[in-house]
Amino acid sequence: MNVLFTLIVVVQVVSALAIIGLVLVQHGKGADMGAAFGSGASGSLFGATGSSNFLSKSTGVAAVVFFSATLALALIGSKRGPATGGVMDNLPVPAANAPAPAGATNSAPAAPAAPAGGAGQANQIPK
Repeated sequence: MNVLFTLIVVVQVVSALAIIGLVLVQHGKGADMGAAFGSGASGSLFGATGSSNFLSKSTGVAAVVFFSATLALALIGSKRGPATGGVMDNLPVPAANAPAPAGATNSAPAAPAAPAGGAGQANQIPK
């Protein structure tokens, strides 16, 4: 299943690059000054907009391949099993929260005592 997924991703990337290249190579309809006056229409059988050349057909084929690969990736991605846990479940426990080994002593310094009169509460965020 992993090989199929990788193959579809490769097909999708290649087809995306093909679409980019084919679109950049194509000649725009209004790029010539002569095309504005209809000089390009006389050379084709169906008029200026009716004919499509090899590049536009190739772009359409590459677009169909790209969308098919995208649909296949979406179907493969939806077939995975339900999530068994969160992302954070597989992380290692940090050393600060880990239980101390047997026989170990706490070498951390004690926190200073709060001064009398409630001044220690000034640094707390009100709820």
